[in-house]
Amino acid sequence: MSQPISAEAAARLAALRGEIDRIDADMHALLIARSQIIDELITVKSTQASGSAFRPGREASMMQAIARRHTGSLPLDTAEGIWRVIIATFTWMQAPFNVHADVSSGDGPMRDSARFHFGFTVPYLPHGSAADVIAAVGRSAGDVGIFRADSGVSSLAWWDALTGADAPKIIARLPFIERPDHPAGTPVFVVSKPLADAAVRETILYAARVERWPENAAAALASAGADVIGSAGAPGGLSLLIAAPGSLEPDDLAAALPASAGRAALIEVGSHADRFRLT
Repeated sequence: MSQPISAEAAARLAALRGEIDRIDADMHALLIARSQIIDELITVKSTQASGSAFRPGREASMMQAIARRHTGSLPLDTAEGIWRVIIATFTWMQAPFNVHADVSSGDGPMRDSARFHFGFTVPYLPHGSAADVIAAVGRSAGDVGIFRADSGVSSLAWWDALTGADAPKIIARLPFIERPDHPAGTPVFVVSKPLADAAVRETILYAARVERWPENAAAALASAGADVIGSAGAPGGLSLLIAAPGSLEPDDLAAALPASAGRAALIEVGSHADRFRLT
C-alpha cells in the first residue's frame, strides 16, 4: 500500500501535473504552428514533386545542434528520436516518399534505423540487396533508400549503380549523431535522386576503378585523408568505394594512388555531412 501524503505534498503534485499539462498543450500547439508553416512552404516552394523536400545538410546541422545543447536527465536518444520524427514527418508532408531498405543482413536493424530516423508515417519497403534498393529509388518519383555503410569488402560493387548522371546518389550517412549504444546505431547510407541544391559536400564518395591493389595503396589514400570503404572485383581490375574530404580535388585524390595501381577512373556517387561522434 502506498503511504498517505500530506495536504501540502498533494497540492504540490497537483500543481506539477498542471504544469505538465500546460507544457503538453504548448508543445502540441507549436507542432500545429509548425505544420501551418509547412503548408506555406509547400505553396511558396511548390514542392508537390515527391522527394523534393530533402535537406540532408540542414538536418545534420539541426541534429548536431540538439546534441550540443542537450542537458538534464532526459536521454539524448529520446530528444533525437522526437526531432527525427518531427523532421521526417514534415518532410513527408511537403512531398510524400517511401523508404526502401536492404534487409539482406537482417530486417531488424534496418527497420529500427528507418523508424528512428523517418518515423512511422513514412512507408517502409524491404528489399533483398543494396542494388535492388538503388533500382527501386531510381524508378520512383522521389523515394529514399537505405543500406548498410559498413559492408566492407563486398561481393558486388553496388556503388557502380550510382555512377550515371541521373542515377540515385548517396545524400546522407546515418545516424547523424554517432555514439555508443545508439538505439538505431547501424551505420547506413541514404540514397535519393540527385539533389541539385541541397546536397552537403563535407565528405565526397567516389566509385573508382583500378587495375590492381598494391600493398601501399591504403596508406597512400589515408595520407590524403581518404579511405576505402568498399571493394569488389571488376572486369580488368578492382572496383572501389572511396570516401574523401570535400576539400580534396578529384585529380589530387587520383594522384594519391600509387602508380603501381594502374590507371584510376573516379566517378562521384554522392556526399554527406562529416561524421559527428559523441563519446
